[in-house]
Amino acid sequence: MEQQRLFSNQKLVRLIIPLVIEQGLTILVGMCDGVMVSSVGEAAISGVSLVDMINAVVLTLFAALATGGAVVTSQYLGAQQPEKARQSAGQLVLMAAGLGFLAMVLCLVFARGLMRLFFGSIDADVMAAGLVYLRITALSFPFIALYNAGAAIFRSTGNSKVSMKVSVLMNLINVAGNAICIFVLKMGVAGVAVPTLVSRAVAAVVILALAADPKQELYLEKQGLCRIERKMMGNILHIGVPSACENSFFQLGRLVVVSMIALFGTTQTSANAVANTLDSMGIIMGQAMGLAMVTVVGQCVGAGDPEQVKYYVKKLMGWTYLLMGVCNLLIILFVNQLIGCYSSLSPETVHLARTLVLMHSSFAILMWPVSFVLPNALRAANDVRFTMWVGVGSMIAFRIIGSWILCVHLGWGATGVWIAMIVDWVCRIGFFVPRMLSGKWKTKYVPS
Repeated sequence: MEQQRLFSNQKLVRLIIPLVIEQGLTILVGMCDGVMVSSVGEAAISGVSLVDMINAVVLTLFAALATGGAVVTSQYLGAQQPEKARQSAGQLVLMAAGLGFLAMVLCLVFARGLMRLFFGSIDADVMAAGLVYLRITALSFPFIALYNAGAAIFRSTGNSKVSMKVSVLMNLINVAGNAICIFVLKMGVAGVAVPTLVSRAVAAVVILALAADPKQELYLEKQGLCRIERKMMGNILHIGVPSACENSFFQLGRLVVVSMIALFGTTQTSANAVANTLDSMGIIMGQAMGLAMVTVVGQCVGAGDPEQVKYYVKKLMGWTYLLMGVCNLLIILFVNQLIGCYSSLSPETVHLARTLVLMHSSFAILMWPVSFVLPNALRAANDVRFTMWVGVGSMIAFRIIGSWILCVHLGWGATGVWIAMIVDWVCRIGFFVPRMLSGKWKTKYVPS
């Protein structure tokens, strides 16, 4: 039966391994950024971590648009319609360029206002560091949006190796630039931001040049980039807009709860930032499997084969639990050594960061895959409105209101926020698992 499947085990491994490497590089480079900037002081790491929360909202918009493009393109490929797949790819690039430029302008114009809106009366040195970092990284938004679009084009064909190689190049430039700008040129916070801008610009140019090669299974055509296809854009936005609403609201919710944590001072803010970075390592495998789920389920849906959808969802979820279990157990075992990578942290910051990391890793082993990987199967089947309403509703009820009660009202600080996060996971599981089992997602895909 294996030869009748759209994806053999070998093909799945070829898809997943580059995604794991790419996601791992992104997280590890982010950790390196934090470690390097921590040498500048706690105000610097706090300012950078706060701005990263704002940047995460913007990057989520780009990722959601790329997901929409990947789903539509994968479905066309599964339906054996390569011409429409190429049109979809071209329209995705056009939309990414426009969204990236708009986000850049807004963040440059309203930089200080955004910092005040989300973080209120933070310390002056934290504000200064954050503004420098925000203004420079905002210049990179058009480039990272285009990179995401290019990566989505290759992933939709199952060829994740290309985006991995470009990601390696991007992150090598970033890390080397950080080391030079921080330790040699003594540029402080700007030393983390400038290499980010340069590396993203290089990555965007390289991946789009590769995507334009007609030797590729799916490639960009000049005519697809020169004119607007409203129907095709509508197909992409049909997936991308609900995903953007859900994921952006998720990141906005994180911003709100971080502003609650900021009320308790720099120690709690820094501990939360360190824990977030380390916990990101624990979900590398899950994020990679989520991307793989979009490609695999999208092609199965496009081929009109719901039985293969169910088969691959079970298989990929099983692999996700295995991989995430191993990764998070290692984090639990070596948590002290990982936190020790950060310099200039007070004993109180270290103690709180350790508590938060252990809390996240312990629960993520069981809950994270079903909370965040399984919904990608629903999205790839066009069941995007359901995932959006569940995600938004759970965020409001538990991450925001729950965090306010536990963090601010009861005075539990960052610990209360992370408890509310785990309750949010429980809610998501309670909706996504029954939805997948019910088979209602089968009615959402309408071939175009």
